[in-house]
Amino acid sequence: MRTVMITGCSSGFGLETARYFIDKGWLVIATMRRPDESALPASDRLRILPLDVTQRESIHRAVAAAGPIDALVNNAGIGWMGPLEGTPEDAIREIFETNTFGTMEMTRAVLPQLRERGAGTIVNISSSTTLKALPLLPVYTASKAAVNAFTECLAQELEPFGIHARLILPGRAPSTRFGTSARSKMESAGSIPEAYEPIARKVFSALAEAADAQVTEPEDVVTAVWRAVTEPDCPLRQAAGADALALAA
Repeated sequence: MRTVMITGCSSGFGLETARYFIDKGWLVIATMRRPDESALPASDRLRILPLDVTQRESIHRAVAAAGPIDALVNNAGIGWMGPLEGTPEDAIREIFETNTFGTMEMTRAVLPQLRERGAGTIVNISSSTTLKALPLLPVYTASKAAVNAFTECLAQELEPFGIHARLILPGRAPSTRFGTSARSKMESAGSIPEAYEPIARKVFSALAEAADAQVTEPEDVVTAVWRAVTEPDCPLRQAAGADALALAA
């Protein structure tokens, strides 16, 4: 039985990916900050481990507890909307610690076992925002753009060892209501300086109008991850979702 370790499985794309791999007969090591056994169906092909990707000790404890794995899916991440001037320094650091450095440290922790076996796949979940620059997303987009460059370099670096590195770029998930929740978060944190209010209104208005437009469904990401893990000839980059595919084109 092949084994996949997935970060950020409490909800969203991580949760759906874990379910899919279980259904396909894989042993799934599902990780989350606060383990919740009710989040996933009971299965003898499922193990749930605590993991905070911003803490090096937590990462290495989880990888040691997981044992041998065939694939790692770096899915854990956090979003943020707001102009740079209104983004607190601690928020900037948290975003990069989670989205970028967490991905790097997770990868670094599993590489020795994959290299020794001469096989394995690392899949990093990025974002379609890296395909087209947008206002109010400078920090989030930068954290994901770093993941893109990291993965592209890693793919070349690991090829001699028989290890694949893959990149998934999802679009906007319909269930997250990203714009609405982000606006509420920004306003409660006071992260929209008065000078940026006109552009913020324009962005949120565009998001509201696009609510019924092309989006990325969970199955779009799940099938892209499955392809990245199981198809040796899969391309390094995959846009996932109708909106992401439109941006990529």
